[in-house]
Amino acid sequence: MKKDFNKTINLLFAGVGGQGVLLASDILSEIAHAAGLDVKKSDIHGMSQRGGSVVSQVRIGEKVYSPIIREGEVDFLIAFEILEALRCLNILSEKCRIIVNNQKIYPISIYNGKENKHPKDDFELIKKRYKDAELMDGFAIAEKAGDNRAVNLVLLGRLSNYLPFEQTLWEGVIKRCVPPSSVEKNLHAFKLGRRVGL
Repeated sequence: MKKDFNKTINLLFAGVGGQGVLLASDILSEIAHAAGLDVKKSDIHGMSQRGGSVVSQVRIGEKVYSPIIREGEVDFLIAFEILEALRCLNILSEKCRIIVNNQKIYPISIYNGKENKHPKDDFELIKKRYKDAELMDGFAIAEKAGDNRAVNLVLLGRLSNYLPFEQTLWEGVIKRCVPPSSVEKNLHAFKLGRRVGL
């Protein structure tokens, strides 16, 4: 596995409180560790209980010296919400691959009129700058799996196509990280997300 990581891979997970952003980045970190790689992780989750922004940085490689991704060096952005994706654009690498859930969660500043609403062409703004950007209906896919809270596993499933980890490794770690009562639905969500576009 280490031969596939001749350079450190930097992944940024972004969403809002309650979407399972931290669980998703925890699962990926566990997978990389189980594969014998060095992993560093940093989380920012102020006000996450109230729907505030949640950002998790994961760095994977043979040897990783810092958990912080430098500006312009994000290789993968996994955005659980479109506005959070837009907020991250200026720190991504030019060749960043972006996976965006099409959900829109308006912050309080929009409801109280202090901030404008989402631009209508929000994803087009992303796609114009990054050709490897894809939009997913994670909520609908999670509902198909039997649990609309499993959007995080849907997005991980899509991400798994771009990382050199065996599907059995993903599934084993997911089983360990989610509550026993939700294992089947979470695995189903992961598999459905993995098959999108294939």
